Amino acid sequence: MTAETPSERVPRYSWYVLGVLAIVYVFNFLDRTLIYILFAPIKKEMAFSDLQLALLGATSFVIFYTLLGIPFGRLADRTNRKNLIAAGLAIWSLFSGLTGFAGGFWTIFLCRVMVGVGEATLGPAALSLIADYFPVRMRATTQAVFSAGIPLGAGLAFFLGGAIGQGLGWRWAFWLLGFPGIALALVVFFLREPERGATETARPAPSPEGWKKLIRSVPLRLHHVGYGLFAGAGYSLSLWLPLFLSRVHGMSLAAIGVFAGVTSIIGGVPGTVLGGWAADRFRRRGRGGRMLFGSLAAAVCIPLWLVLIWSPSVALLLVANFILLAFALAWLGPAAADVHEIAGPDLRGIAVGIYFFTVNLLGNGLVPPVLGKLNDAFGVAADPTRMRLSLMLCPILSAGAAVLLWLGSRRLEREGAA
Repeated sequence: MTAETPSERVPRYSWYVLGVLAIVYVFNFLDRTLIYILFAPIKKEMAFSDLQLALLGATSFVIFYTLLGIPFGRLADRTNRKNLIAAGLAIWSLFSGLTGFAGGFWTIFLCRVMVGVGEATLGPAALSLIADYFPVRMRATTQAVFSAGIPLGAGLAFFLGGAIGQGLGWRWAFWLLGFPGIALALVVFFLREPERGATETARPAPSPEGWKKLIRSVPLRLHHVGYGLFAGAGYSLSLWLPLFLSRVHGMSLAAIGVFAGVTSIIGGVPGTVLGGWAADRFRRRGRGGRMLFGSLAAAVCIPLWLVLIWSPSVALLLVANFILLAFALAWLGPAAADVHEIAGPDLRGIAVGIYFFTVNLLGNGLVPPVLGKLNDAFGVAADPTRMRLSLMLCPILSAGAAVLLWLGSRRLEREGAA
């Protein structure tokens, strides 16, 4: 194996920036996911229905998170990206903490909306920054390292939120875990802004109609909808699993927090990072390699979902959840890497904004409320085991994702060969 030339070596500062942005993503998903582990005490205090919980957990957040993703993506293509991230981080941290003062449904709803507004700044700007700090050959791997903030943040939300909620009450969980992100915004503000497109080996000429080409791209359509269905199943795992374990298997809030937190960290983090590493190797076989990897990951999730939903054994259920979480998050780095490669450096921000808009509209905006409505329709309040019927939507979504991503992979290969 030959040593890297100086031009190929990655500067230490690039790794520092990646580390800071990954920590920001940890705070992002901690604040986004925290309410899930606190559903039970919030429901008990305020007598919310499952549909209302879904609206608070997903829809309220997604409303502006999806709508603002595209304009913030465009802004990330034109302005200072690290300042955009710092401002968004300060906003979502403030309103995450303020959730602890809420007195009813609409107050929590408003706080969740503002968390979504702040968090909409992160994805397009951060992924664009990372692409300018690292070479193309490491794109899926480095973006997977960034995306590891998802299971790590969710794991900390479950673990710390469950412990604080059990010991001090759900309001203290928002206060103690939400407000500290404001201090991290200062660290982000002092990062250096890199030259845009500096790491590209081949840079396409800018086109004023480039964003229209993104919308017309068939591989990107299949990519976005396929990963949107995959995300819907994955988000449901985080949103509904705590209530499923509590209702169907009688686990306590603290026990669920420990289990979900540990599983998310030791299963989700390696799954996310290794997913990016593996997808970069699939990419060596052709342009559609990363999407083929995503298709295989979605297919593997189908039997794991069935075991999780129907197994009477808690031990077997927990093992299935551990493996499921790893595969359910393995697509994050590859999906982002494909968006960047297809879009090019001058359209990265808006391309990621469109991608986030579609994936979150399907995965976070539509699927969780549908599951909440199914819970209410099936009479889960009277018979908790009927929640199994609602969750069957998740393996169905995974199957749809596997098919669409496979088709997208084939189409991308044909376009690459044309």
